[in-house]
Amino acid sequence: MDLGCGNCWRDSKRKDSWKTTMLLAYQSLGVVYGDLSISPLYVYKSTFAEDIHHSETNEEIFGVLSFVFWTLTLVPLFKYVFVVLRADDNGEGGTFALYSLICRHAKVSLLPNRQVADEALSTYKMEQPPHTKNSSRLKSVLENHKSLHTALLILVLLGTCMVIGDGLLTPAISVFSAVSGLELSMSKEHHQYAMVPITCFILVCLFALQHYGTHRVGFFFAPIVLVWLLCISALGLYNIFYWNPHVYQALSPTYMIKFLKKTGKGGWMSLGGILLCITGSEAMFADLGHFSYAAIQIAFTFLVYPALTLAYMGQAAYLSKHHHTIHSIGFYVSVPESVRWPVLTVAILASVVGSQAIISGTFSIINQSQSLGCFPRVKVVHTSEKIHGQIYIPEINWMLMILCIAVTIGFRDIKHMGNASGLAVMAVMLVTTCLTSLVIILCWHKPPLVALAFLLFFGSIELLYFSASLIKFLEGAWLPILLALFLVTVMFVWHYATVKKYEYDLHNKVSLEWLLALGPSLGIARVPGIGLVFTDLTSGIPANFSRFVTNLPAFHRILVFVCIKSVPVPFVPSAERYLVGRVGPAAHRSYRCIVRYGYRDVHQDVDSFESELVSRLTDFIRYDWHKEARGGGAHDQDGVSHSGASSSSGECRLAVIGTVSFSGAPAFEIEDSVGPASVSVDFPTVDSMADVIEVVGPTERRVRFEVGPTEMGSSSSSAEMEFMLREELQDLHEAQQAGTAFIMGHSHVRAKQGSSVMKRLAINLGYNFLRRNCRGADVSLKVPPASLLEVGMVYIV
Repeated sequence: MDLGCGNCWRDSKRKDSWKTTMLLAYQSLGVVYGDLSISPLYVYKSTFAEDIHHSETNEEIFGVLSFVFWTLTLVPLFKYVFVVLRADDNGEGGTFALYSLICRHAKVSLLPNRQVADEALSTYKMEQPPHTKNSSRLKSVLENHKSLHTALLILVLLGTCMVIGDGLLTPAISVFSAVSGLELSMSKEHHQYAMVPITCFILVCLFALQHYGTHRVGFFFAPIVLVWLLCISALGLYNIFYWNPHVYQALSPTYMIKFLKKTGKGGWMSLGGILLCITGSEAMFADLGHFSYAAIQIAFTFLVYPALTLAYMGQAAYLSKHHHTIHSIGFYVSVPESVRWPVLTVAILASVVGSQAIISGTFSIINQSQSLGCFPRVKVVHTSEKIHGQIYIPEINWMLMILCIAVTIGFRDIKHMGNASGLAVMAVMLVTTCLTSLVIILCWHKPPLVALAFLLFFGSIELLYFSASLIKFLEGAWLPILLALFLVTVMFVWHYATVKKYEYDLHNKVSLEWLLALGPSLGIARVPGIGLVFTDLTSGIPANFSRFVTNLPAFHRILVFVCIKSVPVPFVPSAERYLVGRVGPAAHRSYRCIVRYGYRDVHQDVDSFESELVSRLTDFIRYDWHKEARGGGAHDQDGVSHSGASSSSGECRLAVIGTVSFSGAPAFEIEDSVGPASVSVDFPTVDSMADVIEVVGPTERRVRFEVGPTEMGSSSSSAEMEFMLREELQDLHEAQQAGTAFIMGHSHVRAKQGSSVMKRLAINLGYNFLRRNCRGADVSLKVPPASLLEVGMVYIV
């Protein structure tokens, strides 16, 4: 072997990886840093709006600059770039990524149909170093107190709602601040009546273009933000050298102390404007899945952070020599008149890019909430076939547009918008700090003192800013609080009712013996076609099917019980998505299929789902008969033989049917074992895992079945099995040709007698109102009306 060639190959690979990283760092400018980069437009204007005044001593402006610099350094740089970005979930970031990490390391998830088999997913990455005593103690406390599960979920929902609130406020304040530059080129009378209509027009255009998707104009985003960052850097350097080269001295923390001593309560209240310098920091973590840790780190550390620092220093240098009235303090006064119009144009474009990033993030987080059963079903349109995760939600888009315009017309000034936006931003950061502290102990297995130090240090900084925003409740900060309370109520009511419906289904499911007893002797007919019975159950026969058969004594020749479920991982590989097994003997032609999605996965439409389901059933039938031909045996990687018999429940174990073709060896892997445990960790009444996956021992065992091309032709019994295999495949093919029916429950939920007033309001009014006004499961799957059979069900919970 030529070692020199090997080194050349490694060098080439390293160069390619660096090229890819630099390209991603460049692309991240338009998606991740649009919001953060436009903050110089409104930070000083919002800070000096009312609480403090710019004096001849310059102590106020230098104190604000010192606060801005250290806030940018400690929160986005130290907290996010060096710590929080490492708490990724298979490369994904954001509130739900932290929550899913915690749920995988401690049994605190409230997802109703969790299976132990989900832990075998390749993306269910879980580090297993030796557990420390303190880590185990915290884990046991979290797992043993159901109230803490609910509190953790509410904390996550609160952070989610504040992100949605940020998606409402950021476009309004960004565009309004950019357009405010017109005030220096127009008379006060004209400017007063022009700003709001122009801002509303830009916002309407921005939201109207959302259905085209980010990818169609995405290649413009990075150059715009890059030009904007270079622009504010150049302006900053010009103002520093031209007006006050000694402004760098204000970066000293002593100026913060002087500032607070002189301004007192007014200075503390002005922190609500200073915190706007870090709006958009959460986007670094939330958009981690689209880029890489190194790319985001490089872009922020070497370009965004220096550019923002120069921009704020330049504005402070200019203002230190120009002691104007309160209303004249702003970004555009420090821009030389000769370049004011080009800067105004770039600023408006950059504000649109920043708004686009947060709107796309809002769509993404609502889709994640919906996937985890925490948000009513809405229509999700995937705007790009090539780029994963680019989605458009029409209902949310138009609601955001109306609310954005209402905020612009209602507030009409940066001060109130800044107060509202600041509170939303700090609330999200506080939630991230709390969740990251849990990740440090439970997932990284660090000493509790490390997590406590992280929580106290960054939490105290964020609480200081949060209190300064909260004190301005009547001056705009009420808006994100009101919006968050409304959204948390909606999301929690929807999740609570969904869990209660699952509990009802769980306790009213029908035994397998009842299904097998159905036949011609009872007047039950089997009609041609495939019947897909949708249920949330992973075992047993759902009550809606028994109701269907009772009212219409017939069901399809091929019967498939389909459970579409979410698992606490961002993505499920397509090869591991389908768990397939039999329900009863082969002659009954009944199967169970569990389809697993992560919270960022794209759900299939009905056409691709139907064809793929039939394909997986075909593969499973072949696998099952080949396994039977080998005497039900399987050989693990040590050559040990294990029984392939069905479990005691009468249902065969579920096989992970991948995308590898069945012909040839090896083709399949089976999750053959897990220790006896509940299917759902939240409901102890569920049967053991024997109902889902065969139990062969206390530890998990991966079994690989190898099928040779001539194994089934060695005896008369094998020939008979070959015939039965062909017959079953023929039945499946004929049923597919006859058509597929989608059998779904049409539910009405009522609180049982004796329930509390709050429960009756939540279930009878809240949930049923949301259910009637959101999209049904059939619409989400795009089921043709001619193929839909709805079974009415009344749930008493």
